[in-house]
Amino acid sequence: MINIKTPEEIKIMREGGKILASVLSELLKNIKPGVTELEIDSLAEKLILEKGAKPGFKEVKGYKNTICVSTNNVVVHGIPTDYKFKSGDVVGIDCGVFYKGFHTDAAETILIDVEVPPRQEIQIFLETGKRALRDAIKVARAGNRVGHISKTIQDIVEGNGYSIVRSLVGHGVGKSLHEEPEVPGFLDFEIKKTPLLKENMTIAIEIIYNFGKSDVKYLNEDGWTIATEDEGISGLFERTIAITKNGPLILTE
Repeated sequence: MINIKTPEEIKIMREGGKILASVLSELLKNIKPGVTELEIDSLAEKLILEKGAKPGFKEVKGYKNTICVSTNNVVVHGIPTDYKFKSGDVVGIDCGVFYKGFHTDAAETILIDVEVPPRQEIQIFLETGKRALRDAIKVARAGNRVGHISKTIQDIVEGNGYSIVRSLVGHGVGKSLHEEPEVPGFLDFEIKKTPLLKENMTIAIEIIYNFGKSDVKYLNEDGWTIATEDEGISGLFERTIAITKNGPLILTE
């Protein structure tokens, strides 16, 4: 069942989303050569608690960290380790906040290029993901369908020669971190057969894509970390939004 939120609930989610946006921004500033994934995870928890919220991912059964870290070939759900970031790494941070009973979810991917010349092909790859997210949010309007979001993402990502990871999708979000409907980054059938977007729905739109092939695998036998099968880099961009009468409202900014 798709949960339609009240205006009061969306207001709470926006408050939580602003906390998440500020935390994610601070985390990205601290990703530098020599810093470890676990240090960023600890910082995330500290910042969220200081702002009066809770780490949303720790509400998920079995997950013990505040963030997921996707470094280079890691796609999603990467458990933070003592790996030290270095110049040239592609790093994605996925973070969730639980505030006054509601979840928000967001992710961003960056290139660390402090001591190496910028790699243009990687910058283009990341800019493609950002554009796919921006354009997908634009079509997240009442009266449209999930398929409009999916098609927009697929057209941009695959149109630029990259691969959508088909086993991982966006989702509804609210009292639970993962709610209905699923929001795929690809379209396999007619748009009219996908869920209708209604006013006061809240969804997490995710761009989960690879530089190379779309195939993924579990890594490290930890039961969480998913990586590219071909060991190429991956990208992840995500925002929580509300469908309002005035159009899409980004809650995590």
